[in-house]
Amino acid sequence: MKVFNILISSVIYAASLLPLCAYSEGRSDSFIPSADVSLNTKNMQTSKPVNLYSLNTPIDEITSDPVFSYYGKMIFPLNKYFMSGDTVKDLKLAWYSNIDPTKTLEIVNYLKTEAANGRQIFFDIYSNEEKAADPSKKDTGLFFFKGKEGYPFAVCNAGGGFAYVGAIHDSFPHALELSKKGYNAFALIYRPGAQSAVEDLARAISFIFNNADKFKISTSCYSVWGGSAGARMAAWLGSYGPYAFGAAKLPRPGAVIMQYTGHDEYTKNDPPTFACVGENDGIADWRIMQMRINALKKLNIDTEFHHYKELRHGFGLGTHTIAENWLNEAVEFWERQQRKK
Repeated sequence: MKVFNILISSVIYAASLLPLCAYSEGRSDSFIPSADVSLNTKNMQTSKPVNLYSLNTPIDEITSDPVFSYYGKMIFPLNKYFMSGDTVKDLKLAWYSNIDPTKTLEIVNYLKTEAANGRQIFFDIYSNEEKAADPSKKDTGLFFFKGKEGYPFAVCNAGGGFAYVGAIHDSFPHALELSKKGYNAFALIYRPGAQSAVEDLARAISFIFNNADKFKISTSCYSVWGGSAGARMAAWLGSYGPYAFGAAKLPRPGAVIMQYTGHDEYTKNDPPTFACVGENDGIADWRIMQMRINALKKLNIDTEFHHYKELRHGFGLGTHTIAENWLNEAVEFWERQQRKK
């Protein structure tokens, strides 16, 4: 039933996006990573200087930079149909507003500096054998934005209408800001498609739990974040738990953080939930999220909800907008849940 509901919801969601834009937007009982799932968190400093990118750097130059190896192509959307602009400053993504070129530049320079200094920033969540058996799993994985040792982790999920992954605007910025606050943040690159996306999220959480000691992170009261389609992923994972989507029997997240979605499905077991939506969002009606939050409140589930005048869909961090402080408020909400543990 969960699979059926998710597939139906994704069809309705994708169909709702089409008129608003010129673009078109296996279960196992447990999971133990295979031996060839690489994990190398050793800091191998290099003396080679790092030549940073600029706002005028071509995007193709970044994605093909040898410093990133095979995963460089996943920094920007793999499906170029949903993006435009040849350089960092010109980047535009389907269904997204408020893209900040200076934040994009900060992210790619952070990733380059980390990689050039020998720190592993990308992790495969599927083994080579699994990817060979199912080539759709090839372009998946986790970008790691390291925080402080022993701090909890967050998994950030970008939107993209389940047609592409808009991580450069909708999960990398969030993960970077969380890492600045000491939290260990992962940004998931998943397979487009509602069911496969949530399965990848569950697999990613299993991977993180199984390698928590190597990452030197806490698994207590972890959080799952998402915007748009990514918010639906976070909500489904919170509602049903990782096990429902093929992962091990792991705890539900301690908090779910959702942005700009009209997702209305919920259960009595939902985790504490923070949500925010713009009132001028032509894709996700903020009133639908308000009704969901009110329903969770009636179940005595801790919630927090914000709706912002004039903001449109996909405002990301909300830099220089009325929503500029939303991430700090979401972190405070998550920390409130941590204090209850």
